[in-house]
Amino acid sequence: MTSAVFLLVILLAFAFLFLARRRSSAVAAGNLASLHSRPNYHGLHAFLLTALGGLLTLIVLSTLARLYIDGALSGAIADALPDAPRIERQLVLSDAKSIARGGVASAEDELRRDIAARFGSLQTLRVWGIAVLSLAAALLGGLLALRSVSTAFRARNRTETIIRTILAICAGIAILTTVGIVLSLIFETLNFFSNIGWRVDKFLFGTRWSPLSGVSAGEMDPDKVGAVPLFAGTLLITAIAMLVAVPVGLFAAIYLSDFASTRVRAIAKPMLEILAGVPTVVYGFFAAITVAPFIRRTGESLGLNVASESALAAGLVMGIMIIPFISSLSDDVINAVPQSLRDGSYGLGATRAETIRQVVLPAALPGIVSAVLLGISRAVGETMIVVMAAGQGANLTLNPLEAVTTVTVQIVMLITGDTEAKVAAGPAFTLGFTLFCVTLLLNIVALRVVRRYRELYD
Repeated sequence: MTSAVFLLVILLAFAFLFLARRRSSAVAAGNLASLHSRPNYHGLHAFLLTALGGLLTLIVLSTLARLYIDGALSGAIADALPDAPRIERQLVLSDAKSIARGGVASAEDELRRDIAARFGSLQTLRVWGIAVLSLAAALLGGLLALRSVSTAFRARNRTETIIRTILAICAGIAILTTVGIVLSLIFETLNFFSNIGWRVDKFLFGTRWSPLSGVSAGEMDPDKVGAVPLFAGTLLITAIAMLVAVPVGLFAAIYLSDFASTRVRAIAKPMLEILAGVPTVVYGFFAAITVAPFIRRTGESLGLNVASESALAAGLVMGIMIIPFISSLSDDVINAVPQSLRDGSYGLGATRAETIRQVVLPAALPGIVSAVLLGISRAVGETMIVVMAAGQGANLTLNPLEAVTTVTVQIVMLITGDTEAKVAAGPAFTLGFTLFCVTLLLNIVALRVVRRYRELYD
């Protein structure tokens, strides 16, 4: 029903768009120069007022009505089961909703049927009430827009103000979301360190990672929260991946931008970018089934002891996955270097290779560094390939032939495990916050490198 109301609001908005345009033309009596704003602006103003009125009413009322219904039904369940724990009350509410919707419930009794009946009636009232009020708000906005149409009405100014406000709200939402994520990481990290007696040194420099073993009364053993093996495994796999992705991706970009013919580029670039569309689970399966056994057989033939799951297998496949990101971005940046710089270098007698090395690459350095940073972020955040090809055990080693794990894998294992979420959230969020700080430090270092070595041209 919500989607139907949404579509009706949009249709009303388009209807008022055309009505406002026609009305503005009629007011001008054929002399459009007498209008302060063009008819298109009058139509866009009507469209925005109609759509915003209807959609904002739909969103606000849907949220408030859902909260009210859940609160009312939870209160009724609490009155009927005053001594029941909270999780049991939530189960009753979930079963009642399933019964009302014709689904399968874990149990069915008098209380669940009564709550289901109340939920059905409240849900019907909510749906139709929201639909009527949303359409009424949309209609009111459209009528107000039509009423304001005149030769002196500043529709363009009003429309641009509304659009600027929408853009500012979107930017604010993005900023507030980022701030909220960072604050949640900080608060959970502080709770975690308070839980282990503020032994930050044990987390940053400890070599044993088993935070959920031996948890007593929600308190963790500080000697079992050492994150060094996780970050060592993350850096090892990331380094292997970047050793594969950066040279191959950058050289491919240089070839496609300055050496390849138009026909070769038209074929090679799309083929290379197909790698970016392959799901990571496919890469992980490829690493576990094909690459890891190949590395193990090759190592055994050379007399090396290679684990069935190794950092080398995960890093190689992850590097292949990152190649199109670095290649595509670097190719775009290199192509953006003005042709006049190349022509000037050729005019001074430089060869094509010298021009690329001494002119093109310094000019494209900021974009190339950005592409490499994107690749590093992609490698650090990858989970599926590591789970399937590198292992899940916290092993402190720099040997790429052994099994290791990464920070993101441990976060997933903590959050999706059987341990209570309140207990597992501490180490998981702390790992996330530490990884965030490490990534931020890498970005700062990269920016300093770019400022120092980049070439500026008029």
